[in-house]
Amino acid sequence: MRYQYWIAFKSLISKEVNRFARIWVQTLVPPAITMTLYFIIFGSLIGSRIGEMGGFTYMEYIVPGLIMMSVITNSYSNVASSFFSAKFQHNIEELLVAPVPNFVIIAGYIGGGVLRGLGVGVIVTAVSLLFVDLKIAHFGVIVATVIMTSVVFSLGGLINAIYARTFDDISIIPTFVLTPLTYLGGVFYSLSLLPEVWQWVSKLNPIVYMVNAFRYGFLGVSDVGIGMAFSVLMAFVVVLYSIAHYLIAKGIGLRS
Repeated sequence: MRYQYWIAFKSLISKEVNRFARIWVQTLVPPAITMTLYFIIFGSLIGSRIGEMGGFTYMEYIVPGLIMMSVITNSYSNVASSFFSAKFQHNIEELLVAPVPNFVIIAGYIGGGVLRGLGVGVIVTAVSLLFVDLKIAHFGVIVATVIMTSVVFSLGGLINAIYARTFDDISIIPTFVLTPLTYLGGVFYSLSLLPEVWQWVSKLNPIVYMVNAFRYGFLGVSDVGIGMAFSVLMAFVVVLYSIAHYLIAKGIGLRS
């Protein structure tokens, strides 16, 4: 039985990878172009006027946040669009009636989102090397942070797709929630620049912990405790997975 589960999981992963790899011009190239523009505008042009931040050049400081931003966006959008497409085309019904546990279905879709997120992250990192000499302070922290962050937003995309009724619904959360939280998540600035009250408000934003943990892996500096950052990440993984599993088990948003 476990072998059958493995076959199901591997099939879902293969489908997800083939899906975004087949249209790589739409899924992998645009993030590289977008981040290149960020590097040129914020790093080279504006960064040269800002000077140092946190003891590093502005370009060095923002690169980890820009990489994380691309991972977050692509992990979320991959699962949201893929799962909703399966639901819209009624393909998801085949999975629901198949002898495949819900955790395998979730793992398959999340695995696809994580692989796309990590793939885009590697591409953006390669592009960043054209602009800055990246240093690695804690490789383990980098790997753990990027994987858990990708899982968190893949789960978020899955939950969004479960509730979505139209294709427009899967763009509401990225536009009105994800984008503001990302830009206010410390990607382009240090929290120490903010008044104390706004520092506390910013710490209510979960993306702050993800960006700072990732930056700590590269530069060894962070505006928040690394222990707290990993605690927040693990808590979100557990909570979002529990919600996704409950929704699929109950057929909420899946069975008409």
